[in-house]
Amino acid sequence: MIRSVVPRTAKLRRILATTLTALAISAPALAQEPAAEVPGLIVARSDASVHDTASRFAEQVRTSGMTVFARVDHRQSAMSRSMALLPNEVIIFGDPKTATPLMQCAPTAGIDLPMKALVWQDDDGQTWLGYNDPAWIAERHGATDCPAIGPLQQAMQKLVEATLQE
Repeated sequence: MIRSVVPRTAKLRRILATTLTALAISAPALAQEPAAEVPGLIVARSDASVHDTASRFAEQVRTSGMTVFARVDHRQSAMSRSMALLPNEVIIFGDPKTATPLMQCAPTAGIDLPMKALVWQDDDGQTWLGYNDPAWIAERHGATDCPAIGPLQQAMQKLVEATLQE
């Protein structure tokens, strides 16, 4: 059976309010010009290289008690096939304590978990750090009322802020 989950307007307002509040709290690090307008993607500018930013982020993940499951260097993979790609790395990380509550609200959220951070260089040489907004993930899976959204958003914001302050 295929079904569509359409969130109610009140739920969308709550998720928007939560997201806007979270962004206001983290304004210094996250209220930067986005490299591209991608729905659900929170983006912050980094003054460091892609490799250094990804390394700092991975270290912040470990310091916070979470696990880095994988680090994928897309540029290296492309180069191994004689293809060009600007620096681009994904860090896959998480902790059952923060991700499980979201999957308890919506088991299908497991397709978007564990969390991932993308660090990339744009055509102008600027480094960016981005991740999927937990509220967007919850909305995608029809779980806009899930109490796990706020703590997951806060954890992501702390990781990004700590990474960019180094």
